[in-house]
Amino acid sequence: MKKLLHVIATPRGDESRTLKVTEAFLDVFKSRFPDWSIDELNLHKEKLPPLTLKRVDGKYALLGGKELSGEFKEAWQEIIVHIERFRSADLYLISTPMWNFTIPYTLKHYIDIIVQPKYLFRYTGAGVEGLLKGKKMVVIASRGGDYTGDGSKFDYQEPYLRAIFGFCGIEDITFVVGQPMEMGQELQSKKLEEAKASARSAARGLRLG
Repeated sequence: MKKLLHVIATPRGDESRTLKVTEAFLDVFKSRFPDWSIDELNLHKEKLPPLTLKRVDGKYALLGGKELSGEFKEAWQEIIVHIERFRSADLYLISTPMWNFTIPYTLKHYIDIIVQPKYLFRYTGAGVEGLLKGKKMVVIASRGGDYTGDGSKFDYQEPYLRAIFGFCGIEDITFVVGQPMEMGQELQSKKLEEAKASARSAARGLRLG
């Protein structure tokens, strides 16, 4: 069975405008792909493993071309569980608001856990090779302000997510962005509905093998 991994990076639950847009996407996705399973990972409910000194030392061992063993292997067990959960998905959906021009700290923590050498990327004679080639991702985001036009210079959310997951080989990334969300109730409602329409369109346009 094919799997969609839905990573939630907002703590607001039913009050989240991001998740309201995501719901519109998932309604269409479920109707188009009823045989797919959806694995939901809520980063504000999941207890993510901290990157302790021993775990960071393990990463440096991997970067040096070594295998994890002994205390390093034991310390990495929780990290590997998250990495394998991510790698086992066929499609990724990330629901994230913009915080301080970029992503919430929980999503950055998650990325720092899973983006590891020999698992999501590797070094070759020709340079870095992403190990998730051919996979697709949809990012649904909401923002309080308008980060188009002159405001785009403050957008460190989309460029970062494209860069880090592109580094891992995921180059087919669709963004659905609801903005601005803090410029009055009337405009917020209008932009929210526009974002929902874009999310439905993105789900209808998915081409999955």
